[in-house]
Amino acid sequence: MSTPQDLRYTKDHEWLRADGSVGITQFAQDQLGDVVFVELPEVGRTLKQGEAFGVVESVKSVSDLYSPVSGKIAKVNQELVDHPELINQDPYGVGWIIALEGVDDAEAAGLLDATAYEAEQEGGH
Repeated sequence: MSTPQDLRYTKDHEWLRADGSVGITQFAQDQLGDVVFVELPEVGRTLKQGEAFGVVESVKSVSDLYSPVSGKIAKVNQELVDHPELINQDPYGVGWIIALEGVDDAEAAGLLDATAYEAEQEGGH
């Protein structure tokens, strides 16, 4: 799967869509393996850029999820409670994790574009 060009990325393998939705990348879910549990945050919580907001647990490991930008949690993907495998099946679509509102545009602009994110992966990070 190629890296979607319309998203912004963090070095920690989270993505941000222009509508404020956030998830983890194809690379991240490949590294995790089969996702078996997702801990979702409370709607209405305000996050700072880089703040942990939840946990993804796989058969291999447990990883914190970090907010790519500051904003307020407007929605969480409740489907992941019963179907955490959606992150593996479609990390850029139905596997989204949270949606933020009031996103800091300057922070979003500072994230990696698809080309820079792919270069990070090729660099072995």
